Amino acid sequence: MAKTADSEPWKRVPLCRLAHFLLGLVILPSSLGGHIHAQAPADAARYAVSYVEVMPSARAAALAAFKPYRDTSRREDGYVRFDLLEQVGRPGHFAIVELWKDQKAFDAHGMAAHAKQLRDRLQSIRLSDYDQRPYKALTVAAATAVGSGQALHVVAHVDTVGGGQTDAPGLLTRLAEASRTEQGCLRFDVLQHTMRANHFTVIEIWSSRKALDAHAAAPHTRQYRDTLQPMSGSPLDERLYKSVELGAREALLERAPRDQQS
Repeated sequence: MAKTADSEPWKRVPLCRLAHFLLGLVILPSSLGGHIHAQAPADAARYAVSYVEVMPSARAAALAAFKPYRDTSRREDGYVRFDLLEQVGRPGHFAIVELWKDQKAFDAHGMAAHAKQLRDRLQSIRLSDYDQRPYKALTVAAATAVGSGQALHVVAHVDTVGGGQTDAPGLLTRLAEASRTEQGCLRFDVLQHTMRANHFTVIEIWSSRKALDAHAAAPHTRQYRDTLQPMSGSPLDERLYKSVELGAREALLERAPRDQQS
């Protein structure tokens, strides 16, 4: 029996429509793949924010312990950044902010000999435990070079309650995005605790006290504080710091007491 056009209806479909149908089959998996990609895990970088207080008279000894720790850490795989901060008006009160490429690098660093050596060297001069807290990025942006000894660092701890009824991550993200547009803002990052999702640390750098005061009075900052208050699990812990450079100057400070004794 001879085949006719009616027995093969696909031949009656215009070629242009057939082409559009086949193209759709190609595009559909791509669009689904793009959706899956958008759901990919967030940045794998890991942060450590640590606090330790030493006797004011032992400040130089603490700096002498931090320097080899930092220098050796720089040679580790996955090292990204190390910031040593000292609280304004409180000598010997330090905050250490570290950034590692991923969890594997962070874990390897924690097992390294020089990490233990740092704690051993601080043991006899510390007034508080070495309190280290692990974080992941909630919202971070490239920092602007500080470039001035007048720059002020702010480290704030935010603890929230309320579960799914509140949107603390969204609130903090909006604050960060608005703050980064302000004059004098050199860094504004928000970190989220890796094990306690309702705990956050905000790390800021401002070019001057004037810039920081203007930020505190900005409408978006006031709105943030008003919105945060009902969902806050503890009083806002916000502290001012200055950066400590571990270089030749600190080596001279370390030798100064010995020079005076000789």
